Amino acid sequence: MTNFSYAAGEELNPLIPHTAEIIAGAVAFGLLYLVIRSKVFPMFEKAFAARTEAIQGGIEKAERAQQEAQAALESYTKQLADARGEAQTIREDARAQGVAIVEEMRAKAQEEAARITAAAQATIEAERQQAITSLRNEVGALATELASKIVGEALDDHVRQTRIVDRFLEDLEKSKN
Repeated sequence: MTNFSYAAGEELNPLIPHTAEIIAGAVAFGLLYLVIRSKVFPMFEKAFAARTEAIQGGIEKAERAQQEAQAALESYTKQLADARGEAQTIREDARAQGVAIVEEMRAKAQEEAARITAAAQATIEAERQQAITSLRNEVGALATELASKIVGEALDDHVRQTRIVDRFLEDLEKSKN
């Protein structure tokens, strides 16, 4: 500590520093300011710049991710719409194929029914012809026998019998119409 003498009339004020302390404090402050400005301040600037760059990069990265997510959402939405359209097309095709199959089966059933009906009609016609022939023979035999009894002579000639029966049946058919 330095002993400074003061004038006898001056009283020491503890709040006012000595001049030498003010000069020493100003020099120390200046040196400390230069050291902080040349060493510490650049480190703070680098840290602030790095942090700013990291924040800016994070924001840009988040924006890119958001844009990619939006593009992916649009793509998925479009694919979903396409898939729904395709499913609708498949359903319509299946429905049309079902209708076509039903129509084809109906046509086949009608053809089969027509074939069965035609076969049945042919069988009925053949049986009818057979029944007519059988009836004609029986009616002819009965008519010949009856005619033989009425006329009193035997009609054994087969050709003659057939002619008589045919004429009799023709007369019968004419009388019906």
